[in-house]
Amino acid sequence: MCGIAGAFDRRDRRTLPPQVLDAMTDALEHRGPDGRGTWSKPGIALGHRRLSIIDLTHATQPMPSMDARFQIVFNGEMYNFRELKATLEAAGHQFRYDSDTEVLIEAYRAWGPDMLPRLRGMFAFAIWDEAERSLFLARDRFGVKPLYMAHLADGRTLFGSEMKALLAYPNLPTDIDPRAIEDYFAYGYVPDDKSILKSVTKLPPAHHVTLKQGMDAPTPVRYWDLEFRPKHRGSSARLADELIQRLEVAVGSRMVADVEVAAFLSGGVDSSAVVALMAGISERQIRSLSIGFDEGGFDETSHAAGVARRYATEHHTRTVTADDYGLIETLGRAFDEPFADASAVPTYRVCELAREHVKVALSGDGADEAMAGYRRYRLFMNEQKIRGVLPAGLRRSVFGAMGRAYPKLDGAPRFLRAKTTLEALAMAPGEAYYHAVSVTSDNARASLFSDRLKSSLGGYEARHLYADTFAAAPASSALGAAQYTDIRHYLPGDILTKVDRTSMSVGLEAREPLLDHELVEWIAGLPPSKRLQGGEGKWLMKRSLKRHLPDDILYRKKMGFVVPIERWFRGALADRVASLSRSSRVADSGWFDMQNFSKLAADHRSGKAEHSRTLWQMIMLEESLRRL
Repeated sequence: MCGIAGAFDRRDRRTLPPQVLDAMTDALEHRGPDGRGTWSKPGIALGHRRLSIIDLTHATQPMPSMDARFQIVFNGEMYNFRELKATLEAAGHQFRYDSDTEVLIEAYRAWGPDMLPRLRGMFAFAIWDEAERSLFLARDRFGVKPLYMAHLADGRTLFGSEMKALLAYPNLPTDIDPRAIEDYFAYGYVPDDKSILKSVTKLPPAHHVTLKQGMDAPTPVRYWDLEFRPKHRGSSARLADELIQRLEVAVGSRMVADVEVAAFLSGGVDSSAVVALMAGISERQIRSLSIGFDEGGFDETSHAAGVARRYATEHHTRTVTADDYGLIETLGRAFDEPFADASAVPTYRVCELAREHVKVALSGDGADEAMAGYRRYRLFMNEQKIRGVLPAGLRRSVFGAMGRAYPKLDGAPRFLRAKTTLEALAMAPGEAYYHAVSVTSDNARASLFSDRLKSSLGGYEARHLYADTFAAAPASSALGAAQYTDIRHYLPGDILTKVDRTSMSVGLEAREPLLDHELVEWIAGLPPSKRLQGGEGKWLMKRSLKRHLPDDILYRKKMGFVVPIERWFRGALADRVASLSRSSRVADSGWFDMQNFSKLAADHRSGKAEHSRTLWQMIMLEESLRRL
């Protein structure tokens, strides 16, 4: 795993000053502490920081092709590079190293952009073609690896694995994109179709772009998409057997490295499945890593320990305080953009523990989106049953009125908190699913945002991102459309961003075998009932794992990395939130009605209402603004 950076002059052949390239490259030192390289010529500059995982002796970057026509910088791992290498060798291509990086060069020489559907891995890379004077940029299918870009008015295009590489470029425009503020408070992250800065964007997952001298920056091209349509038939038993075989292939391919590979083990279904399959494949003892909390309500280590004993792993556990809010500044540095998923706190801690033992760890991320594991899928499909029976006009008039009239009972038992459900039943499916995933609701944002920010949005509304994607999803069911929408937005914007930034901030490579694209394509071809059945998400996956894991792992209530932010803002962080209203970047921005924000914070502190997620969003936005 690595960090990449660079600049391409679309207009001219200006030389990037070496100190600028050095600054952009070294801003990513944490991503690649094992090595550093830069290369430049008039019009093009490439930088690389290396974390050595495969071919430890060679494969330094930027790497030239044998004939010096191409130069590449690459962040990621290619799990089928040896198969691709054999195909290319049979076609006459020559190689110096046993390196996936060199295979990418020759694959591009052979197939150009058509190389991308052949790749099996996680990646973001840039290939310079001296003959064509062009720069080819590409990103993996799910967006496991990030790639930021800035097409500047002076004709230069900058790129980097993180925004901090671009911020090292002198005079990068740092005007905030108000649409990103709207999105951030709606979703808790800045989606991959934009960034917090107007001048910076992200290459979307499953896209490539080719920049050429003398041409404006073109629109990125999508090279892959996912369809949720039933394609596979057969008994549940046969499909479960095939799923296990595909899981074994995906996990086994992610275990290839020239260094030891460990696994995160939370005690949930996904990480436990990865450990179980690793143990069946490996000829040596597996190392597993868990984080525990000093409060029983947040701790899953007993479940993780049970899986570790079952598979005789070398198990390492660290207990941290549930009140681990001291990482706020650390996370602000790691993410650059505002990021408000509070589970980044324990994720950082488990990555920190893992890096003390290994350079590579497998995670269980991706199964919730692919196999419908989130609770919200079950609730959404229950609502869909009602939508399917009642006409839209009747639903809007009846449930809309009920939703408006029903009180917001944050502190009441769950069965009394019906306001959100009533409101959702009045909506079209895509709008309702957006409603289910939004962090700070449309009404709450309207109260929180100032007139100045609302005006600057020019009518832009965050809800269209989810609702429009849902409506256009290549899916035969509402469940598939919801999963597709999460895979397009929530997965890269939240889950994969969280894992990438926390792992790379400590120099650890995290791999996601459950996001093997061939595995996910196969799962998306299952009937919806094989993913969600009888209110049980991951239905077929759990059935297929019965021979590997006990029922108390497979069927206990999903917990995840829970942190008590609700309590933090009624205790240790209450004064910090209050100070935002008096003197802070967010107060000075003019984007917020700070009087309404103060009331929101006071209501939370007193227990009158529950606004912890919005308060966390504001805290993390402040941390981001301090660094831009």
